[in-house]
Amino acid sequence: MSAALTAKPLSAPSSDDIVQTDVLIIGAGLAGLSTALALPISLNITVLSKAALEICSSHYAQGGIAASLDKEDSVADHIADTLIAGAGLCEADNTSRILSAGQQAVQWLCEQGVPFTQIPQKDNAKPFTKLQTELQTADLHLTKEGGHGCRRVAHADDATGRHIMEALTIKAQAAAHITILPDHEALSLLTNSDNQCQGAQVFDHSNQRQLTFYSHAVVLASGGLGQLFKRASAPNVCVGDGVMMAWQAGCRLANLEFIQFHPTGLAVADSSFLISEALRGEGGRLTCPQTGTRFMLDIDERAELAPRDIVARAIAEQISNNGLGYVHLDVRHLPDQFLREHFPQIYQTLLNLGIDITSDPIPVAPTAHYSCGGVVTCANGLTDVIGLYAAGEVAYTGLHGANRLASNSLLECVVVGRNIAADLPRYLKALENLDPVASHEHSNLSATTIWTAPTLKDIQTIKLPSSPIILFNSLHCDDDIVTNDHAGKIVTELKVLMTSYMGITRNAESLEQILIQVQQWQQWLEKTKLNQSNMSTLVDTITADELTLFQLARQLQLATLVIQSAYQRYESRGGHYRQDYPHLASTPRTSVIESPLNLSYKQCIYFDKSIKNPQNSYHSID
Repeated sequence: MSAALTAKPLSAPSSDDIVQTDVLIIGAGLAGLSTALALPISLNITVLSKAALEICSSHYAQGGIAASLDKEDSVADHIADTLIAGAGLCEADNTSRILSAGQQAVQWLCEQGVPFTQIPQKDNAKPFTKLQTELQTADLHLTKEGGHGCRRVAHADDATGRHIMEALTIKAQAAAHITILPDHEALSLLTNSDNQCQGAQVFDHSNQRQLTFYSHAVVLASGGLGQLFKRASAPNVCVGDGVMMAWQAGCRLANLEFIQFHPTGLAVADSSFLISEALRGEGGRLTCPQTGTRFMLDIDERAELAPRDIVARAIAEQISNNGLGYVHLDVRHLPDQFLREHFPQIYQTLLNLGIDITSDPIPVAPTAHYSCGGVVTCANGLTDVIGLYAAGEVAYTGLHGANRLASNSLLECVVVGRNIAADLPRYLKALENLDPVASHEHSNLSATTIWTAPTLKDIQTIKLPSSPIILFNSLHCDDDIVTNDHAGKIVTELKVLMTSYMGITRNAESLEQILIQVQQWQQWLEKTKLNQSNMSTLVDTITADELTLFQLARQLQLATLVIQSAYQRYESRGGHYRQDYPHLASTPRTSVIESPLNLSYKQCIYFDKSIKNPQNSYHSID
């Protein structure tokens, strides 16, 4: 580190189980690597990946990255389309800041070597080419996706995420100041009495041991929570652990009820493969399997290119009526050569399954895809905890509102990641200049003076249940102790219930049922040898055998937060549709869950299943 960026050493005993670094980045997806590569090379950066590097949502992204790159497009139009899709819940300032940086973000990716598909040249034999040399954004072929008023999605074939991640990973691995550690799972964040994040507790799966990482700043880029659901596009590492770590450390969470379902997941067995929205952008049609009729024409004037929440609900209704478990996505009317060259990954993947998209319709169904809510941050990634930044799906900047506009997520990862990289040296320099003695004697000289927490407007605070107080008979376990085998069964059933009751359509009765079941499972966990509070705060060193139960406890708590957020939003907006409250509320409000560090006992409530009116199903404990 240069003198200007050198922070004072963190005091810690010397041990093989302790690692020190300048910046700790939790997550090696697009947000994490964008931050790492944009930070000054004078910093020692450590990037943790829970599993292998390719096991992340960014790697699986197909469609592309949205930005106003075409001469006929404008940032204002991109913002307008985003606000419409977000259904009144986008944070206007953050939305404007992030989307205004779109062209620079895509150009930066070009400079990192991302082989975006280019506009065909007259002297090229093939209509779509990729160059390994530097590209300019004006060279890029743009496609169109749902909710966009024009073509503005830059892509690399139909495997944009894989091409981006391969390029950035090569860059990061070649950088001497960046260390990437696969198979390292962050368990909890380390904070001091000044609410300053100083590292994380980490489990090294390769060596089956727990490590303590100390750092001057932490960037949370751990991804979403899609694996709470049975049908999900996200890989199995996306269980919302970053959301929970931040919440337990002192961060607010926002809009967890807005889970976006991708309309066209491949409906073959238990496949998690997505059929890119770009297929519909290029003319793909959604049809009834029995009649071949295009049903979206009667739903929305934008037909197949309506925002995702509208298309997903329409498909779900069709599936409910036809009993087949899928509808058809038909691209057989498009030129065969175009399909093979423009969608090579989709074409080959489906061909291996016996589906030739040039001659066969594709069976599709909605699948859990993206969490629009998360850890409250500003456009620069600052959270409520000093020294803790967040970016990507784990974060809530307000860009996505109640329904993410297609391909805005990759853009957010890059823009906010680069914003963090620009702000973090400022924080480290200011931190270095603090007098450690004076900061304890004079509150105005503490770390809080160099950190501005994000602000939210028009909020509704979500009330949470206290520890389970209603006793139920065990339905799934035969004894009083929850073992690792039981934990696996609970996770499987939780996914089924979340898909059924917290899916595309919701109502009070179903949300009550799943909450009761989750409370029962939490009670079972209290009977294990692990104390529930220790599993939440990770006071003691955890063993490999205990890790499964620790993970389960965190998933059940997260499920509770998501369910409560959905239960207490008495309206239908964007990706949140209540059958018992089908209309919009007069004022759009952001659901906010305060950190448990900020909750008083009087703010806790318990759930009473005997009361059926959703407005009155909670009783304050005074």
